[in-house]
Amino acid sequence: MAVDAFVRINGELHAEGVRLTEIAEAVGTPVFVYSRNHFVDRYQQMEQALNGLDHRICYAVKANSNLGVLRCFQELGAGFDIVSGGELQRVLAAGGAAENVVFSGVGKSEADIDFALKLGVGCFNVESASELERLIRRARLLGVVAAVSLRVNPNVDPGTHPYISTGLKQNKFGIPAAAARQVYRRAANAPELRIVGVDCHIGSQISRMEPYLDALDRLLELIDDLNEDGIEIEHIDLGGGMGVTYTDETPFNMAAYGAALSRRLGNRHETVVLEPGRFLVANGGILLTRVEYLKPGFDASYLNFAIVDAAMNDLIRPALYQAQHPVQSVLESQAEVQLWDIVGPVCESGDFLAKERSLALEENALLAIGAAGAYGMVQSSNYNSRGRAAEVLVDGKSFTVVRVRETVRDQLRLELPRE
Repeated sequence: MAVDAFVRINGELHAEGVRLTEIAEAVGTPVFVYSRNHFVDRYQQMEQALNGLDHRICYAVKANSNLGVLRCFQELGAGFDIVSGGELQRVLAAGGAAENVVFSGVGKSEADIDFALKLGVGCFNVESASELERLIRRARLLGVVAAVSLRVNPNVDPGTHPYISTGLKQNKFGIPAAAARQVYRRAANAPELRIVGVDCHIGSQISRMEPYLDALDRLLELIDDLNEDGIEIEHIDLGGGMGVTYTDETPFNMAAYGAALSRRLGNRHETVVLEPGRFLVANGGILLTRVEYLKPGFDASYLNFAIVDAAMNDLIRPALYQAQHPVQSVLESQAEVQLWDIVGPVCESGDFLAKERSLALEENALLAIGAAGAYGMVQSSNYNSRGRAAEVLVDGKSFTVVRVRETVRDQLRLELPRE
């Protein structure tokens, strides 16, 4: 049975067994609040769905890179999918091992490649012929052999927002399927490389499994061609991007996906690698914010604005992707229910967290912006010189501050002093 991370008890919204008002009083707002038990439950759902396959789950660090969250998945036995040297350092700081890391990303720098080579990351997901040549040069210079997989662009439409579609030929990611065999031959002739896998990632927030199965079929055709060339593949990496529910989306059916993969791959020797991020953490987090001002419309032609202390610098998804996040009051109110736009204090008309939500609001009320466990804090900024929010991890009836609130002094510390 799925864990419901945020529940209303006696009229008050809780994170697991902790009152959100208690967190707000202790830590202040805005603050991201995460449910550890939700993360564990989602990970175990994936493990159960893939039970019939030789598989490996590599958590996509880009979704939520807080060290407390990474430690949670490390303790569960996950590997990690990273896209930068900074994310690799975070994995190490959380107790992860380099050999359990898959290094993805379309623009790896020499410094990041060298760092990963010296540590011995489990696999580089190479995204272009140029990157392959750079990796060969750096591995030769350092006297090491790099384990590689080519990220193949299968030209499969995932049916998602164009900003998070990554598997079409017009996307910047991966090597075109038609060119992949030739690039694999080059890799096979390089003594600095050891070919271990084939990789693809077609997009994010995908609700149906059919695009994944289409991509898999194209990868299997490629693997058959590679076998003819004497190139053996150890793992098939199908990426992540499984969708979650923000408002009324159909959640991705992981159990059905696991069963379909078992039917297609059950008699093969390759290990299946998945790189979930959002699927594991999105619905396990909220952004807790307080209403600073209510600004009712002058008449019916004007909008009602609830101005809160969180802003687009904290959660940019609504402005960037037109994302719809659920919003609810932490405490029940006797105020009149009206349509409100939930907006922040940043000096941009695009600074909104939600629009036209039916809510009973009062000034100083606490609001919970739901499904904020993924691509919230990791995409936050200091726009308007605002300090980034605190982060809290709840476990049962207790909570831990896993990132303290950023101050202006923290921001100024990195800037050159005036002469």
